[in-house]
Parts: sequence; C-alpha cells; structure tokens
Amino acid sequence: MPRFRVNRRAALGLAAGPLLLPVAGRARAQGMERLSFLSDWRAQAEHGGFYQAQAAGLYRAAGLEVELRTGGPQINPAQLLVAGRVDMSMGSALESFNYVREGLPFLTIAAIFQKEAQVLLGHPNTGLTGFEALRGRTVLVGAQARTTWWPFLRRKYGLRDEQARPYTFNPQPFLADRMLVQQGYLGSEPFSLRQAGVDPVVLMIADAGFENYNTTIQIGRQTMERRREAVQRFVDATLQGWAQYLDPGTNVADAHALIRRDNPDMPEALLDYGRRMMNEAGIVRSGDAVESGIGAMTEARWRRFFESMAEVEVVPRALDWRRAFELSFVNKGIGRG
Repeated sequence: MPRFRVNRRAALGLAAGPLLLPVAGRARAQGMERLSFLSDWRAQAEHGGFYQAQAAGLYRAAGLEVELRTGGPQINPAQLLVAGRVDMSMGSALESFNYVREGLPFLTIAAIFQKEAQVLLGHPNTGLTGFEALRGRTVLVGAQARTTWWPFLRRKYGLRDEQARPYTFNPQPFLADRMLVQQGYLGSEPFSLRQAGVDPVVLMIADAGFENYNTTIQIGRQTMERRREAVQRFVDATLQGWAQYLDPGTNVADAHALIRRDNPDMPEALLDYGRRMMNEAGIVRSGDAVESGIGAMTEARWRRFFESMAEVEVVPRALDWRRAFELSFVNKGIGRG
C-alpha cells in the first residue's frame, strides 16, 4: 500500500495553521459558503453525480459555492488534501486506512461506489469463465492494483505473482494475444475494446468479494468538525446529484457539458456508456445503499474489508480501522431504491 510522500510532522502541524482553510477562503460570498472538492482522475461519467449537483443548482440551493477540481496522472488528491489545498477529495476505503496508518487526521464520510468498478477482461471463447480460470494465465496488472486487489485475488484463488505482468494502459498487447487477461475500468476499457472489435469477458473485482468503498468523500477531521453543517449540506446535495444522474429519465446534458469542459477528450458516447454501466452493475445503488441511500456505509462492512486486507498484509492487523470513517453524514435514505 503506497505511503504518502509528505512530511508527517508538517502535515499534523497544519491543524492549527491557515493552510487547512479552503483555497477560496472561509468568507461567505453573497451568502454562499465556499467548498472545494478534488476528483481522483479526469472528469468522466463516474464523477457524474457531482457534476449533476453543480449543473442542476443543487449546491447553490444548499447555500454552497462548490469548486469541482479534476485530478489526473500528475495529481495526487490525497497529497493535496493532506496539504490543505482542497477541503475534500475523492478516494477509497484503502486510502482512508492509509491515513490512519500514517497517523494523519483524515477520513471518509461518504461512499458513492458500493462496488469496486475495477474489472479483469479476457477474450471470448478462451475458457475465462470466472476467477478460478485465471490460474496459469498471464494477467496484466497496474502498479496500484499490485498493492490493493491483486493480493486479495491471489490468495483467494490460488494465483501467483509470477502471473502478473505490468499493465501500461495500452490495449495492443491484449489485442495481439487472445490468452492475455488485463485489468480495466468498467466504464472505459470494455467500451474501447468493443470499438476495436473484441467483445470482452468482464470479471468484476467486486464480485470476488473485494469490498473496497470507492469514489468516496474524504476530509480532514478538523475541517469536518469546524464546518460540519456546511459539509452535511455538501454531502446531501451530492447524493441528490447522484440520484438525479443515475435516473434514466433525467436530462444530464448540462452535467455532461461541464464534464467535457473539464475533459475535452471525453466523447459523449463514452459518458452515456459509463452512466449506463453504473446502473446495470449496481455500482452506486446496491448493498446497503438500497435501503440506506446513496453514499451508505456501515461499520460491519468496514470491519470485513479491513480484516480481508489485513489477512493479505495490505494493512497492518494493529491498525485502528475505526478511525478511517465517520457515519453521521450518510445513511439518511437519499436516493435509495
């Protein structure tokens, strides 16, 4: 599990200093309170609920002036959050465990994705019928996956590290070798592979029992406490935005326009595909979210995920895992069903 490249003492010292203030300042502008949120990658359908909340005026209706910032290959949301450059960032349960591991006062307050959207992809008619069929196959795996879900799959299905080869986000090796398996993202690689003439077999990592919460909202503990009322309004408006975005009857043209403004390389067809796949796979509306609403989290699931990660030595067994999250902002039934 990669560690943050930050000075721990300096980061902890920020708690009493001005750097934890949002970049735009705490002052209200015309009655609006300002908050900033940084995504984990370039704008895409998987960020659609945040953009829908912006486009539909849900944040402004909640008295908030929200700045949505986009991530990318050279941007580390966790580092910017720790440095106080943003109020909140997008992350995952594993990142929150890492905050605890490093002794940093940051945590998760909502989990948009109930299911991990990472997948493994294979060619059709090659015998890839499930995770057990990965034995003996070469699997292209990225650097981050090697320290997150790969150890989980390796232990559960009797795989070997020797099978894993680097995944460089280039589809050509996969297209050239029908027996290769590669990692991907549900709303991305399957789409591009189909355009290249391959209708891939898709194995969702979540279906193997990997219970990582993803597309989470992460925040500093001090910011959470000092601005709790504003943060609650942000969370509620965001969950309402996701409920609208995932509703097939909602016109999301304005949200998609904002996404394409921030990521001009994003085609409309891929946005539509990503939105549809999130609904079909239950990425957002499944598990506890069915009854407790979008963004739902439970202590029981955090415990199960921690124990599964400790078992494969991704996190230490002595970790105080309960410090990784706060449940008071979610489980209010917003967008359930």
